[in-house]
Amino acid sequence: MRNNILPRLFVFCLILGAKNINTGLLAANSGHDSVTIKKCKDFKITGDGVSDPWKSTNWIALLQQNTSTLSYKTKVKVLYSETGIYFLFNCEDKKLTSSMKADNLNLWEEDVVEVFLWTDENFPVYFEYELSPFNFELPIMVPNNKGNFLGWLPWHYEGDRRTQHATSVTGGKMESGSIISGWIAEFFIPYKLLTPLSHVPPVTGTRWRVNMYRIDYDNGEVPYAWQKTSQTFHEYNKFGTFIFD
Repeated sequence: MRNNILPRLFVFCLILGAKNINTGLLAANSGHDSVTIKKCKDFKITGDGVSDPWKSTNWIALLQQNTSTLSYKTKVKVLYSETGIYFLFNCEDKKLTSSMKADNLNLWEEDVVEVFLWTDENFPVYFEYELSPFNFELPIMVPNNKGNFLGWLPWHYEGDRRTQHATSVTGGKMESGSIISGWIAEFFIPYKLLTPLSHVPPVTGTRWRVNMYRIDYDNGEVPYAWQKTSQTFHEYNKFGTFIFD
């Protein structure tokens, strides 16, 4: 009898967890490895997250990967529309560690937020997007051959193939080394930029494998993630899942 009950209890717990996955602040690495993404009308990126559509969805927490050092609260909201996918990062911080003043640099070597979009599990190529507090970006397509990877910059990166992005700082100035209380990154990735990846644009029920990250440098390099990785952010088999509503 005990052997029959345990599997049923396990299934019940999975169902219960799935029903509550999008309630309140969703925690990373606590069994919630998928999240439902709500649809919206297109709206303007402002860099402060005050647009009304953001009120329709919940925050997702990013947790520090190495918990032995100081941890800042980091949370993300995600929406999608007919033309692209929106992200809003809210990063608690005390010092702005950012000095790079151009796109397509090694932004991950300073304060940064990142998203990885793997739209087709049968094809080990995904889109990586990074944004610094100074609003400089790195958009790259990454082929990953069993851990051997390198990013490629987009061609004809213009018009409706370009991202929209903006940032802001709270509690201080937008200056390198400034004492602050946090910073916000808001950006829009158009589906046309993801060509020719499969399952783009998403429709109701589409699933993408995704991970979301932050790196802070107040006390050395401290990574945060939605789904924890062990070696690099490019461990795509550990990504979570977006389920489009």
